[in-house]
Amino acid sequence: MLFVSGTGTEIGKTVTVAALAACAVTAGRSVAVLKPAQTGVAPGEPGDVAEVRRLAGASVTGVELARYPEPLAPRTAARRSGRPGVPPADVAEAAEKLSTDHDLVLVEGAGGLLVQFDEDGGTLADAARLLDAPVLPVAPAGLGTLNATALTVEALRSRGLRHPGVVVGSWPAAPDLAALCNLTDLPEAAGAPLLGLVPHGAGALDGERFRAAAPGWLAPGLGGTGFAPPHAEP
Repeated sequence: MLFVSGTGTEIGKTVTVAALAACAVTAGRSVAVLKPAQTGVAPGEPGDVAEVRRLAGASVTGVELARYPEPLAPRTAARRSGRPGVPPADVAEAAEKLSTDHDLVLVEGAGGLLVQFDEDGGTLADAARLLDAPVLPVAPAGLGTLNATALTVEALRSRGLRHPGVVVGSWPAAPDLAALCNLTDLPEAAGAPLLGLVPHGAGALDGERFRAAAPGWLAPGLGGTGFAPPHAEP
């Protein structure tokens, strides 16, 4: 089981989850993806779970616990919709149930690690603690990512949560100086290895091409096949 959290929002977290799922499927493993709260998507519209299944394959089991129409933090979106939030215990229960008949369960958060999901202030970190599950931070490539990554890792450590490393969720085709320097500095900020670079625009690929390419984006510890970071700062 692996929880996946961004260091912020709109940084490639869903595509990273799809890459993790694709690698596992390619290796012959059964995979489930759990999205505790989907926001900003109307009923009947495809959300993050549908996108993961489009990219990683229809064999992936997708579960969404709650959906709120406004593109806001889950607690705020739930309150404004008049619907209940999603307590950490519900997330943990759903993930544990999925783990009984899947080799890998990926739990995708909403934005950052401490985004609140219910009126009691429950977070993705609280759900991960209930299961003693590791959390993979997904970070952006450029300026500002070192601080956001360090803060996320500090929050994980203060809660006794493990993190295997960090993945850059949208690596640019033409990285600037800050992004290149971050290849050296991100592992120090995370206190753990850089485990992958998912290319910018990877989510626009069709499923077959995505599944073929995904193992090259991630390190073997995440199911990849020999990821090596490109040259760091010039």
